[in-house]
Amino acid sequence: MAGESSNLRITVQSNPSESQLSELGIKSWPKWGCPPGKYELKFDAQETCYLVRGRVKVYPKNADQQSPAAEVVEFGAGDLVVLPKGLSCTWDVSIAVDKHYKFHASSPSSSSSS
Repeated sequence: MAGESSNLRITVQSNPSESQLSELGIKSWPKWGCPPGKYELKFDAQETCYLVRGRVKVYPKNADQQSPAAEVVEFGAGDLVVLPKGLSCTWDVSIAVDKHYKFHASSPSSSSSS
């Protein structure tokens, strides 16, 4: 299998159950937020995040040539989202975002100095 970035799929699960959220330990994950605006983001590791509030449209970088609308993903408060490793995209935030997030590292990180 080639490591092509053509099938970097963002998966969105709307309104996961409380039991699923507590099983994942989401309340212990770090939080991140941003005001409305456009943000260029690159995911060097797979990220799972749960939006407490906000509304986002994600435009993957490698999508716009082939099919401009097909790849755009929209999600918001109450959604559990998995962003694939290697994804470069623009986040168009219409409502300020507040989310819990977790990176799934494929290699051990050496950032234990703090």
